[in-house]
Amino acid sequence: MTSNIPDSNSRRAFLRRSGQLAMTGAALPWAINLAAIGEAAAFTASDYKALVCVFFYGGNDYANTVVTYDDPSYAKYAAIRGGGQTSIALAKGDLAATLLNPTTPLADGRQYALHPAMTGMAGLFNAGHAAVQLNVGPLVVPMTRVQYATGDQVKYPLPPKLFSHNDQQSVWQSSKAEGSTVGWGGSIGDLALSSNSTSLFTCISVTGNAVFLSGQNALAYQVSPSGAVRINAVTSNVYGSSAVKSAMATLVQQSRGHVLENEYNKVTARAIGAESQISGALAGSDVSTAFPAQNSLADQLKLVARLIGARGSLGAKRQVFLVSLGGFDLHDNLIAQQPGLMTRVSEAMTSFYNATVELGVADKVTAFTASDFGRTLSSNGDGSDHGWGSHHFVVGGAVKGRAFYGKAPPVSIGNTAAAEDQWHVGQGRLLPSTATAQYAATLARWFGVADSELVGILPNIGNFGAPAGRADYPRDLGFMA
Repeated sequence: MTSNIPDSNSRRAFLRRSGQLAMTGAALPWAINLAAIGEAAAFTASDYKALVCVFFYGGNDYANTVVTYDDPSYAKYAAIRGGGQTSIALAKGDLAATLLNPTTPLADGRQYALHPAMTGMAGLFNAGHAAVQLNVGPLVVPMTRVQYATGDQVKYPLPPKLFSHNDQQSVWQSSKAEGSTVGWGGSIGDLALSSNSTSLFTCISVTGNAVFLSGQNALAYQVSPSGAVRINAVTSNVYGSSAVKSAMATLVQQSRGHVLENEYNKVTARAIGAESQISGALAGSDVSTAFPAQNSLADQLKLVARLIGARGSLGAKRQVFLVSLGGFDLHDNLIAQQPGLMTRVSEAMTSFYNATVELGVADKVTAFTASDFGRTLSSNGDGSDHGWGSHHFVVGGAVKGRAFYGKAPPVSIGNTAAAEDQWHVGQGRLLPSTATAQYAATLARWFGVADSELVGILPNIGNFGAPAGRADYPRDLGFMA
């Protein structure tokens, strides 16, 4: 097993950049200079690329999102998810409009459809603009159910604190439990900082603070769906007085003798400068693509599209974004509440893809989904409980779409030695057959990260792929062109 130091890429890149910084530091605007002090330069981009993580907080129910459809598998699904008033199985007749038609059929006649509310996403898949990664989740090492059952944390270490919301959100975003300070999106950002003339805008969150975009040097710049967040006291008159506004602006930005006060004012000055730059860029950037109203995920993705449209003004060649939607912790009311969530996801991601087409960057922008974990295949009466592996979507013009990647898991909740019972760890909690690290590595390599640099971003990637790791668990899953 490997145990790598995530900041090693940043250290190497810092040495490569130090000479340039020595010559230009005094001339750079503060907002650029601060982020550039430890800047990484793993690659220099000549084109534009963006990764957009769409995170489902609460743990999405995989079985009613990507729904098994072929007759034998559907019969098992319907039997497991129950009948009568407490059934959480979707009716097969409702799935025909969202049936997925891959270019290459799955083995053993397996078929899938999407939740009936996801007609837009099904359309993207069948048009070749989206793919489904089957049964992906956190793994430290490849593992069988028998190995999982041994409880041997030396030979077969498990991801920390499985089935815990906060911890698994962090594990998905950073490979470590809650308390981690560096995420793999931010680590990719570390390597991309020198590609952007304003490195502060490399990693942008439209959904508040999250570890995913935190790097060793890259900062997670936060905006709201309405745009940059202003410090009102220095951008608008205070009590109707421009003099007070001017005085406030001076107080919070002027140099101070105390080192902590001075640093605080520098950060404030950076925030004011960044807000002005973002607001100015967005003023000249809009999209005519229709985004659905009263859809918080769509609001976030529309802002991402506008920021991508303003990439020239922002000096951006490589960017990583984070958006999210909550409400997926459906122990209860799964049938009643999931349709609204699936509608918002499908409509928002479809509109976003269409906006990238409008902007002429569909093949330069890749959106992908993630969540705390999947859920149990078995019903708890009105919903499903915390699980492990799940199915996820990858959308974009560079995606090798109309395809499934990974292994289709058998539909089972049994506890026998039969082959169909080997890909879950009880109650249909999927044992991932693809690791989050493999999923992330595939996206990172498309973004421009070298294979040799993956170990500094994804601590467990050395356990996957040849030559050091398992060759049957490749580092490149093949879904990106």
